[in-house]
Amino acid sequence: MRRLLIALTTALSTGTLLLASAGTAAAYPPDPPGESTARQQLAELTVSAEGSMSGYDRDRFPHWSSQSGNCDTRETVLRRDGSGVSVGSDCYPDSGSWYSVYDQRWVSDPSEVHIDHVVPLAESWRSGTSSWSDAERENFANDLNSQQLIAVSGTSNMSKSDADPAAWQPSNTGYHCVYARSWINVKHVWGLSVDSAEQNALSNMLDDC
Repeated sequence: MRRLLIALTTALSTGTLLLASAGTAAAYPPDPPGESTARQQLAELTVSAEGSMSGYDRDRFPHWSSQSGNCDTRETVLRRDGSGVSVGSDCYPDSGSWYSVYDQRWVSDPSEVHIDHVVPLAESWRSGTSSWSDAERENFANDLNSQQLIAVSGTSNMSKSDADPAAWQPSNTGYHCVYARSWINVKHVWGLSVDSAEQNALSNMLDDC
């Protein structure tokens, strides 16, 4: 089932990039399922203690992958999530601004914008990706079709690190509902587990919806 999902993810990525290469924002990022669906998805996730970090290395999640033309995944998200973004022949932004919804900040320097993995790579390793192939992990790390990638300020992303919602939540409390729905959907789509504290935190965040 996961291999079928990965094939579908790759195919859908091509369509998303066609929109981005045309100069139109495809999404910011795709809207997650609504609260009722998120609660159902949360109940369907396997609950288990977090796995070991043994063997983990970010290099086991190849990113940022080439997407369309000269654009890689990071540059694609910068174009998708930014406002007034223009890029050079190398696809790197020459201008633009990015709203970091985690901490309600505008960032105008693309070098200060981080592309956050909503479910951090290390967290995913503890939740199931440790048993995947590097090719499968590459698809996960470059997933443009779920809510897994979003442009945010470097400061908020560094603050989050690899924490799950039991340990870190956006300082922008008005985003908690969307953040929880996004996190749940990514884990549901990719078949990852949650631990009990994480599950409780997500349930409480959905109460903000």
